[in-house]
Amino acid sequence: METLKEIVKGCINHSKADQHKLYSMFAAKMYGICLRFASNEHDAQDILQEGFIKAFNNLHLFKWQGSLEGWIRKIMINTAIEKYRNVISHISPDTIWEITGYCFDNDGPGNVGLDELLAQIQELPDQYRMVFNLSAIEGYNHKEIGEFLGISESTSRSNLSRARHLLQQWLLKDEKMLQKVV
Repeated sequence: METLKEIVKGCINHSKADQHKLYSMFAAKMYGICLRFASNEHDAQDILQEGFIKAFNNLHLFKWQGSLEGWIRKIMINTAIEKYRNVISHISPDTIWEITGYCFDNDGPGNVGLDELLAQIQELPDQYRMVFNLSAIEGYNHKEIGEFLGISESTSRSNLSRARHLLQQWLLKDEKMLQKVV
């Protein structure tokens, strides 16, 4: 059985079989990350594809000082940020907040599962979704998020607050609908 280092070496030497092995090892986890940042499954698949291309093209730079999974994860996050950076830079936070008719769709009462929560995160406007994922899930601070997205720390804080508010509204709406049924 090949070791991870042997598989990586094969990928560096452009072995399609080793690239497939490495992809198979990490694709499911990385797709989950991409789904959180994307607004739909198609965009998540694009981010995953672009991220793995970058990973394969840069594997020679990996120094084995941390985990390979963590290194690939950073590539996926950076690829997602790049994909949405242009969209985000053209939308002001106030414009997003003022959009009328923005609401969460919920098919009915019940316990909130991971799939429902992921769907609601995907429904957030791009800038809110990016900041929410980077802060609440990935653990970046507002200074780092501001640098990644080209926004100020205060805009990052505001976007996180608004994202949380929208998600809380959805959860409260779900809870009220459940109480009506019970």
